Amino acid sequence: MNTIDYDKALYYTHRSEWDNLLILMVRTQDDLLSKKIEQFLHAYNFEYDYSVIQKRLTALLRYIDHALEASEQKTGAEQYAYS
Repeated sequence: MNTIDYDKALYYTHRSEWDNLLILMVRTQDDLLSKKIEQFLHAYNFEYDYSVIQKRLTALLRYIDHALEASEQKTGAEQYAYS
């Protein structure tokens, strides 16, 4: 699992770099990350209800957090396997 995409998504979201986030959405191999970015950017650009935008942003950030934790656990398990 490539954690660079998750780091980039978090950075671009924090810095409000929506163009770079859109490019990441197209280039990433993680389909779920791409879908979460798409849903957030669509809500950000077309929703008038701020609670929907906030819900999509929270879903994106939760997924990034979950994916990073899963990759840490996988890396830790691999490290013990080779010891």
